Amino acid sequence: MILGIHHAAFLTGDLARARAFYEGVLGLRLSPNRPDMGFEGIWYDIAPHQQMHLMLLPNPEAGLQRPAHGGRDRHVALAVQDLPQLMAKLDAAGMAYTLSQSGRRALFCRDPDQNALEFIEIAE
Repeated sequence: MILGIHHAAFLTGDLARARAFYEGVLGLRLSPNRPDMGFEGIWYDIAPHQQMHLMLLPNPEAGLQRPAHGGRDRHVALAVQDLPQLMAKLDAAGMAYTLSQSGRRALFCRDPDQNALEFIEIAE
């Protein structure tokens, strides 16, 4: 039986640039528990038993045309408490985003490596 999503993994060609986005813009905190995997990368703890893994590896899809709206591409959806606060952070960082086309309180953006991310506002 599936209990949840343990982690999502994304490729990056520039770990410092990716960290500036994930840590500086999104506010994620580096996990100290990354196993040695034979290549560079980092883990972020999102919630108990939920992580994001950035892997410094060549992109096998380099040059592939991605859809303009991240909701029409592979993506991971992350829950947030304050969508306007996230929008302000993305605006300040010059990061483009699109609002959900379904009318939900959600937005899509791409990280510096063009990985699509969805952020859904969840009332607590």
